[in-house]
Amino acid sequence: MSTARNTLLRQGLASPCINVCRMDDRTGWCLGCFRTIDEIADWSRATDDRRLQILLAVERRRFEHDPAGCASGGDFRADCDR
Repeated sequence: MSTARNTLLRQGLASPCINVCRMDDRTGWCLGCFRTIDEIADWSRATDDRRLQILLAVERRRFEHDPAGCASGGDFRADCDR
């Protein structure tokens, strides 16, 4: 099992929602949690493996959105100064 998977499983697979629920028309991602509308809709009935897949995709999208690391510390709404 990968280190990222172990870490996520230890932390629990809670929803990445931060109550900033607005979809980006360009990317199709929520501007708060970086999930697609399908991932958001599937979350409540998803298996742990599916939730893990979604969380890993979210982390990739966060990095794509913020390669400079401005989002570190939990602020993923693209409102930093970098």
